[in-house]
Amino acid sequence: MKNRLCLSILFSVIARAPEPTVYADPKPQRYHLTARASELDSRAREHPEIDFVFKDKAGKPQDVENAVVDTRVAPRGRLVIWLMNYNAPLFERLGDYGLHAIQVSYANKWFGLIPTKARDDGTSLGKLRLEATTGEDFSPLCVIPKPDGMRERAFQFVKHLAKTHPQGKWEQFIAPDGAGLDWAKVIISGSSHGATSAARFAVHQRVDRVVMFCGPRDQLESWQGFRSATPANRFFGFSHVLDTGWTGDHYCRSWQMLGLHALGPITDVDANAAPFGNSRRLITKFDVKGDAKRAHSSVQPGNAAAKNAKGEFLHEAVWKYLFTHPADHVGAATPLDPECGEKLPKP
Repeated sequence: MKNRLCLSILFSVIARAPEPTVYADPKPQRYHLTARASELDSRAREHPEIDFVFKDKAGKPQDVENAVVDTRVAPRGRLVIWLMNYNAPLFERLGDYGLHAIQVSYANKWFGLIPTKARDDGTSLGKLRLEATTGEDFSPLCVIPKPDGMRERAFQFVKHLAKTHPQGKWEQFIAPDGAGLDWAKVIISGSSHGATSAARFAVHQRVDRVVMFCGPRDQLESWQGFRSATPANRFFGFSHVLDTGWTGDHYCRSWQMLGLHALGPITDVDANAAPFGNSRRLITKFDVKGDAKRAHSSVQPGNAAAKNAKGEFLHEAVWKYLFTHPADHVGAATPLDPECGEKLPKP
């Protein structure tokens, strides 16, 4: 009995997550930090074949990366990597939640430049996304070396922040061997194209959490059903019902293939309060005047988001839920939706 008790205590200590690093900032505040990817890594290269360059024709930098941390807030010990353009209202909230956050510039502009016939054959999109995010050779349709992939760009940016901004304690996100990021502490997130690439990367590489705004899509692909390195309970999605990705059943198809139907029903956040039945599949039906384009961008903080008469965002509780809800709190399993199921690839 004594030996069992000792073993139980030992296993609980081993399994316990390390405490987040505590700040020692003499002037606590929210920090917004920037750097250019081309200046952080001499190996970084432009890829004009996919319109990925360091400066546009007017000379404006195109490789600026952004970071936010608020040292007034108790840290959660998690780093959000955002795979789209910098979104200031979102990053402000991430800082409010006690999260570190970065937006990286990586070679991701292949999406509209590679011919549809070549990239929509059932496997090409997933391979392209993996090459862009990992910098490894997954696709014959592009050549994105390691220094220009998301994974290495994020690592180089965090190394820079650890060196130049000690107040933020960025070093906690570097792996013990110093060779890359500690992905167990990373939340990968994006919207639309970024949400899809975030999900594809998380199927390949285990991360702490995935937050998907208006996505993932890739409706002709099968990668959503692959055995995932990141458990299903760590995927969180949010969509508007007038988004064409939703009306076309693309998002719900991906959510089901990722196994999210086993973790709670599709939940209307405007009719249900947090924690939304602990579901991973959240939707909104707020009035966008029939505008599908607005619906597509309305689920993240910004001009298109739902607001009340005072101009206050209506989905504050949703955004906090997506990024901070305990992953082990899950909803009840639900049957597959036949409308989405018809779009699942056949074995």
